[in-house]
Amino acid sequence: MSTYPEYKLVQKCLLEIEDKLGWGNSSSWHNDVFIELSETIQQKTHVLLSPTTLKRVWGRITYASAPSISTLNTLSQFAGYVNWRDFKNKAKTNKPSWLAQKVTANIGVIVGSAALMTLVFISLYSMTGRSKPQVIDAEDIQFTSQPITEGLPNSVVFDFNLKSIKSDSIFIQQFWDKTKTIRIRNNQQEQATGIYYYPGYFRSKLLVDGDIIKEHDLFIKSNSWLGTIDYKPVPKYFDGTDLSLNIDLLEEIANNSEPIGTSYHFVKDFGDVSGDHINVQSSVQNLYRDKWGVCQRFRIVILGTKGALSIPFSIPGCVSDIGLMLNERYWSGKEHDLSAFGIDIATPRDIGISIKNRDVRIAVDRQEIFNDTYNESIGDFVGIRYRFIGAGKIIQLSIKDKNENTILSNGSN
Repeated sequence: MSTYPEYKLVQKCLLEIEDKLGWGNSSSWHNDVFIELSETIQQKTHVLLSPTTLKRVWGRITYASAPSISTLNTLSQFAGYVNWRDFKNKAKTNKPSWLAQKVTANIGVIVGSAALMTLVFISLYSMTGRSKPQVIDAEDIQFTSQPITEGLPNSVVFDFNLKSIKSDSIFIQQFWDKTKTIRIRNNQQEQATGIYYYPGYFRSKLLVDGDIIKEHDLFIKSNSWLGTIDYKPVPKYFDGTDLSLNIDLLEEIANNSEPIGTSYHFVKDFGDVSGDHINVQSSVQNLYRDKWGVCQRFRIVILGTKGALSIPFSIPGCVSDIGLMLNERYWSGKEHDLSAFGIDIATPRDIGISIKNRDVRIAVDRQEIFNDTYNESIGDFVGIRYRFIGAGKIIQLSIKDKNENTILSNGSN
């Protein structure tokens, strides 16, 4: 693998970020993780690094050139430094610890002792005749799940049969975030439970000794409009039927000292409705424009069983910080001209999203602002999410399938 002059320093910075996040080893991160990382970095640094850029830096996409200085500055800031120069200076001036100095001074003795201990271990291992690591046949393993109720939050019962497995490291990973896991005890052979705070279409995994043995899709539905104030780690729920917020909730958001988002979710089984061939027409308005809400950022997320589309908007002066995602394709406002998505929604604006055979056309007030395609199907349509930084409302909504049948509209439940 070809590297650039500061490659080792960049890797050190990335390791610090991985430790800071606690999301597990980056070698197991997939596309959704890099999308979440992009949003997390933007929330802290106010700079958008696209998932594609992050994949390049982490070596998941072959790219010969070194990261740009703006990318390195942003990563360094996210890691807790002023900029890339500050990170380099502190990385170079960090002297070896007392223990490291002692190890270096006595390296010869340590290596000799280690060699002797290795020989002793091999001899003992041979005499005990210990068996080879177990071979697990995934076909013999049961792993299913069932939500306990409808609505949110929702606990899920995972059923499994692990009697043939002997391990001290068995986990259920609830979705892409490796920190959201359930540890299975040695004598816990049949069931475990987990909790989900947002509706969506997730992929759960059964891991034994770090390896994925089984995985399956898990569908957490709202079945009606659900509103959330997106506190972390637990959101605050409110009745989303009116697709707006009352005065008490607006005051709560305005009094929050940190940027906070609000969302409207509608997730359910719509049957055989292709997410690659639907029409979404809605009218939206911003309700909070003070302090950190000045950019009026919001996005419309179309959810499928295999992927999603995320359509962003902000006032014209903030489009550098937004990013457009059409499933596997991504456009960063830092690297592309997304000025057409710069609109002021202090007053109601009509937004249309037409998808026909993965060809996406986006219009504002009936004027087309964007047209492009994606390649990988998002699967069946399972719902929609409107997310505002600050607060907003949906005045009108209509979603139709390819036969022009209305499948969701204002007041749907």
